[in-house]
Amino acid sequence: MKRVYNFSAGPSTLPESVLKQAQEDMISYKDAGMNVMEMSHRSPVYGEIIDTAKQDLIDLMEIPDNYEVLFLQGGASTQFAMIPMNLGVKGKAQYINTGAWTKKAIAEAKKLGMEVDVVATSEDTTFSYIPKITSEQVDVDSDYFYIASNNTIYGTSFVNLPDTKGVTLIADMSSDILSKVVNVSDYGIIFAGAQKNMGPAGVTVVIIRKDLIGNAGVTVPTMLNYETHSKAGSMFNTPPTYSIYVAGLVFKWLKEIGGLPAIQKINEDKAALLYDYMDTTEFYKTPVAKEDRSLMNITFLCSTSELDAAFIKGAAKKDMVNLKGHRSLGGMRASIYNAMPIEGVQALIDYMKEFEAANK
Repeated sequence: MKRVYNFSAGPSTLPESVLKQAQEDMISYKDAGMNVMEMSHRSPVYGEIIDTAKQDLIDLMEIPDNYEVLFLQGGASTQFAMIPMNLGVKGKAQYINTGAWTKKAIAEAKKLGMEVDVVATSEDTTFSYIPKITSEQVDVDSDYFYIASNNTIYGTSFVNLPDTKGVTLIADMSSDILSKVVNVSDYGIIFAGAQKNMGPAGVTVVIIRKDLIGNAGVTVPTMLNYETHSKAGSMFNTPPTYSIYVAGLVFKWLKEIGGLPAIQKINEDKAALLYDYMDTTEFYKTPVAKEDRSLMNITFLCSTSELDAAFIKGAAKKDMVNLKGHRSLGGMRASIYNAMPIEGVQALIDYMKEFEAANK
């Protein structure tokens, strides 16, 4: 059966072993006599699936006891509103604007009447770097301080966290969760859509410090209140059962290969291969500041849009797909999430060399 190297920014490639396990369980999950998609989310069998997935994620990320793990719906974009709805007690928040997704989050907070302070932005260079701030720029009277840890469209990533002087740090980790070791205690909330590094679209993981739950006002809709989902164990309504099941398989796969320290080393090696090659040639350019380069999303371009289009077309013929850059940037983008094998990165580099030789 044919498998391509899928460099999509999301939904993205999944580990083959996960797909094979899902295939094995397609007609009947273990001895349940039905697929996970068919079973009641209130059944003991599914209860074991979701509880195991939650515990495996806790193990992988070493999530402390004073944090809750929620499996929610609505995509990461719903969190843009849920965060100010649940945490905006004083009505003030600070954001670092590093791209399209932080811009959307800022807009949602403003819609809800929050006083939003954009502490820093890299919009002046089409978000090609991570702006640095000093602790003096932090307003200690803010409800929270918000960042996107990795910027899928632009290929930038936070290497060092800002010093928020004790203000609750919120991170959208949709495109780099589980790609490296993080200290969960540095954050008040970590959230991520599953479709880049955890599983299929449909489930959003929220890791929230427990003291931040229960602060929503009475006008906050029930489904947008973290307390609703915490009290119900992510089962207030029917959860995205199959997406959670596949995410659970991915968690097990990560544990089997050595957890986050192991996958971080693999991801660093993959990214180094590609960046090191691009640093040796002037044929391909990456607009990203070297110190802010993402391990997950690598953006690059040729000298003309015509060459970019030819590159993408030629790559597809060699079974390397979804390399087209975001429409706001053009060029190319190689998303090399956890499940992208190093062989895929090497195949891309080999093709890049071949294309360069043919088009100099």
